[in-house]
Amino acid sequence: MTDTRSADRPHVAIIGGGPAGLMAAEVLSQAGVAVDLYDAMPSVGRKFLLAGVGGMNITHSEPYPAFVARYAERADSIAELLEGFDADVLRQWIHDLGIETFVGSSGRVFPRDMKAAPLLRAWLKRLRDAGVVIHTRHRWLGWNAEGALRIGYPQGELTRSPAATVLALGGGSWARLGSDAAWLPWLVDKGVQVAPLQAANSGFEVQAWSDLLKSKFAGAPLKNIALSLAGQTPRLGECIVTAQGLEGSLVYAWSAKIREAINAGGSATVLLDLLPNRAVDNIQKALEKPRGSRSMAKHLHSQLGLDGVKAALLRELTDASTFADPHLLARAIKALPIVLVRPRPLDEAISTAGGVVFEAMDKRLMLTQVPGVFCAGEMLDWEAPTGGYLLTACFASGRKAGLGVLDWIASQGTQLSS
Repeated sequence: MTDTRSADRPHVAIIGGGPAGLMAAEVLSQAGVAVDLYDAMPSVGRKFLLAGVGGMNITHSEPYPAFVARYAERADSIAELLEGFDADVLRQWIHDLGIETFVGSSGRVFPRDMKAAPLLRAWLKRLRDAGVVIHTRHRWLGWNAEGALRIGYPQGELTRSPAATVLALGGGSWARLGSDAAWLPWLVDKGVQVAPLQAANSGFEVQAWSDLLKSKFAGAPLKNIALSLAGQTPRLGECIVTAQGLEGSLVYAWSAKIREAINAGGSATVLLDLLPNRAVDNIQKALEKPRGSRSMAKHLHSQLGLDGVKAALLRELTDASTFADPHLLARAIKALPIVLVRPRPLDEAISTAGGVVFEAMDKRLMLTQVPGVFCAGEMLDWEAPTGGYLLTACFASGRKAGLGVLDWIASQGTQLSS
C-alpha cells in the first residue's frame, strides 16, 4: 500500500494512541506537520479510559519540589520533561478543552465529572480538526531491511518512511489494552539500551495465607493503617488483603522499595501498624486490663476496636505466646511483619518500571542509535506512584518528544507549513 498524499509538508508517524502519543500529535499538528497516528487497538486511549474508571485522577496539586521528588531516581530526567508543562499547565490545558477540574481532599486533581471519556472525546475532536489522521487496528511490526516502518493492518501490511517517528507504545502491563511490550526486541536489535521491565504499582504475594484467612477475608479492605519497611518512615493509608497477598494504594506507594528488596534478597518484610493513631504503651495498657470471662477476640474489640480482617491478620501472623503477653501483642499490633515474596504478574500491574533508558536518548528524546526515532510515555525507564504522577509524566514526555521532532525536522532543512 503506497502513501499517495501530498508531500508538500513533512509527515511524521506516531505509534501508540495513549496520552503520550496523542500529546505528541497535538504539538506536531499545531506546527503544521502532517501526522499519522497508528494504534493496534480498535480505538485509542484504552488504558487512559481504564484509569478513569472510579474517578479520573489526572494530576496532583502538591508543591512542585514534592511533586517531582515522586519520580525518585529519575526525578532530574522527569523535571526536564515537566519544564513548560508541569501539573499546573496540564490542568490549564484540560480547562482549554472545556473540561473543568477540582482538587480533592487528598490533593489529587480530577475532572469535574470524574470521567475520562469526555476529556478524551474533546481532545480527539481537536486533533482531528487539526488534521491528525488516526489509524486504528494498525500494529507496528518493526522495521524492514530498508529501514521503513512495517505496519500490519486487517487487509495486510504497509510500509512508511516518515520524516520522523514517535514511539509511544506503553510498557508491559495490561496487554489487553495494547501495552504488550512487543516493541522491546526491535529496539534491542537496533542497539538501544532497555532496562528490564518490571511491575510497578502492583500487588505482592505472600508465600501463602491460611485457607481460613483466604475464605473469609480475601478482598477485605485494611483502612486507617500504616505501612513501612524496616528503617523507613511509615505511611498512612489503606490497602486490600487478596487471596495471594496485599494490593492497593498504600502497597503501591511502597512498591519500588518492596520490589528492590525482593530482587536483592528474595523477599521483603513490610511492617503493618494496625493502630497508627495509638502509641504502643497506650495499647499495652489497654490489653492489660482484666478481660474476665471474655474471649481475647472480644477483649481486642472492646479495648482497641480491633476486629474483622485486622484481628484475623494478627492471629495469622503471630502465635499463642504473643497473645499471652500484652507487651509482645502491643508491639505486634504496631509492627506486624508480613513477608512478601514476589510481585503479582507484570500484566496485572498498573504501570511498568524499566524501559528505554534516558541515557539512550538525547535531550529531545531521540534515540541516539536510531536518528529520527523518538520515544515517549511509559515505555521510558521511569516510575511513579499513583496519584496523577504517571499521567502527568506521560503527557509531558509526549510534548517533549513532539518538540524534539520539530527541532529534528528543522535540523534536516525541512520547512514547516505556516
